[in-house]
Amino acid sequence: MYNSNQHKKHKNLSVAACLTTGALALSGCGFFTGDESEGAEANGDECTTQSLRLATIRADEDPTTLGANAFAEELEEATEGSLTVEVYPNSQLGDANDVYASMAAGEDVDIFYNGISLYPSLEGAEDFTVLTVPFMWESYDQLKAVLDSDRYQELMDEAADATGVRVVATNGDAEPRALSANRAIETADDMEGLALRIAEAPLPQEFATALGANPQVIPFSDLYLSLRQNVVDAQENGAITMVNQSLTEVQSHYMPVDYIRDVQAWQFSDATWGSLCADQQEAVQAAAENAGELVTQEVATQMDDAMATIEDEMEVVDFDRDSFVDALDGTFEQFDGEMWSEGLLEETRELAEENR
Repeated sequence: MYNSNQHKKHKNLSVAACLTTGALALSGCGFFTGDESEGAEANGDECTTQSLRLATIRADEDPTTLGANAFAEELEEATEGSLTVEVYPNSQLGDANDVYASMAAGEDVDIFYNGISLYPSLEGAEDFTVLTVPFMWESYDQLKAVLDSDRYQELMDEAADATGVRVVATNGDAEPRALSANRAIETADDMEGLALRIAEAPLPQEFATALGANPQVIPFSDLYLSLRQNVVDAQENGAITMVNQSLTEVQSHYMPVDYIRDVQAWQFSDATWGSLCADQQEAVQAAAENAGELVTQEVATQMDDAMATIEDEMEVVDFDRDSFVDALDGTFEQFDGEMWSEGLLEETRELAEENR
């Protein structure tokens, strides 16, 4: 069940309610057998009937929202109705900060589907900031493999305990961050003096500053007008966002630098996750993996379509990636032990090399 704003949450009903679904198995109210999932301890064999609220901050047609809807459908079927999910796209339940506050408090929002890059905005999850070091990743598969590693699964458990928000699966590609500008950016030297709109995040700001650009934080809702009025010369969203937000109308050059990558993360209120029985947790993780694969396919399709539009409407620049990497060499080591745990940058780079 999804997209029903009037449907009210039903939590922790008696086990008898679960039995009415006909989902009897060998133990409790299970609907299939399997090992208990890792992470927060499951609610034993007691599978209660629940309606969960899933938030996204993306539009209805965004791959993230399409994946959330697919997740809701599969989970209801897999649990024979003991778990239903209402999907609220377009920041209907608030922006990311609002959503996280609700989840940490165990109120209003049960699930958030968004890039892992937002997770370190929570106090206690700062280690995940290291994932956004520019030019760390060559592909989505590489980043996902590192997130699936024992080291990062350990970090996710620690962050869940500290924040009250648990990452239960990471699956689903996201468009990498690129550059667009009102002039060609072929090498790192061309960044000098560029008035660049960046996200309100520390590493994109450091990226711009280290290359001699002038970073400016501008609300996303004001980006189109700011580019049109030449308040800034450039911005650093990817191809899908460029097209969906009509930024091709106010920028002339596109540089697919792909300097920051992301993976979509299924994030649960830890209280909600702990209230699910083992079978329900396993069903959630299976549905999350399947929906994430759909998101990855949809991102690839939309990226192809967006690039076709960009090639028609803008000049795509053959930039020198190595010049950027060389110019930034040693820039982010200064944050080791401050923005993330000491030594984690080197650990992550070693994991990235192992999964290249």
